[in-house]
Amino acid sequence: MPIPTYDLMLRPILELAVAAPVSRRSATEAMAKQFGLSMGEQAVVTPSGGQTYVSNRVGWAMTFLTGGALIERTAPRQYRATAKGEDFLRAHPNVITIRALKALEGWEEAWASGRWKSASVEPVGEGASQTPQKALEGAVSELHADVRSRLMESILNQSPAFFEQVVLDVLVAMGYGGSKAEAAHHLGESGDEGIDGRINQDPLGLDQILVQAKRNAPENVIDRKTIQAFIGSLAGQGVTKGVFITTSSFASSAKEFVQRGSNTKVVLIDGEALLDLMMRHKIGVRVDRAIELLDCDQNYFEDEG
Repeated sequence: MPIPTYDLMLRPILELAVAAPVSRRSATEAMAKQFGLSMGEQAVVTPSGGQTYVSNRVGWAMTFLTGGALIERTAPRQYRATAKGEDFLRAHPNVITIRALKALEGWEEAWASGRWKSASVEPVGEGASQTPQKALEGAVSELHADVRSRLMESILNQSPAFFEQVVLDVLVAMGYGGSKAEAAHHLGESGDEGIDGRINQDPLGLDQILVQAKRNAPENVIDRKTIQAFIGSLAGQGVTKGVFITTSSFASSAKEFVQRGSNTKVVLIDGEALLDLMMRHKIGVRVDRAIELLDCDQNYFEDEG
């Protein structure tokens, strides 16, 4: 699975800090386990090579939590949730967004003053030496991370039936069923064996893809048994292709089971991949503004006619 962005780590890290003191190292290990990252995924380093992506994103998450006074340092390299953090966690039972943090009283003042730097979890970067292009890329990345967290929060606040329709909208936008909405059918009724949707890959519906959608909280990982049941449902309906989409993630055993191969082809799409697809195909999001960047055209000045 893709390495989760730092915003997805906000709530699980705050949960850890409520239960017991947490360090950046222990939080990194916990996030790797919670999101089911392989050893290879855990070892991927940032372009600078100074740290892994997982550790870097844990640092970002802890930075934002510290800026919001939701966690505080209680000992060298040790952090614990504050009373404010415990209240905030109860008030946000599904996900924590960057927007929600920025709405906290005192957030802007804390960030502007740089008081969060005392937490010793300042994100690794070029700081003041960044080029304008790099600074812009960083700002866009942060904005998109906020959109992703709010998008997931919106999905989790809707009904399971709404999520099933979202999944079909994404698949149609990707071109399945010839990009025709009528080629996608929302099921989820008795006798459908747990199947939530059906995509026709040809006008006559001779080749079909069955879809199952699970709107789970991030911590509710899809296990192998669930995937086995889905494949059994495909066989029961005489279909050999399926897509299983969830807002959470898949256990390693589930992914390994699918990769072994059989007469049935199943694609697993976790929450991170789903958000990628929704943003790429503009499902549930819109373009807020387009910025045109200009550069000096040296060819113009070098052409003497």
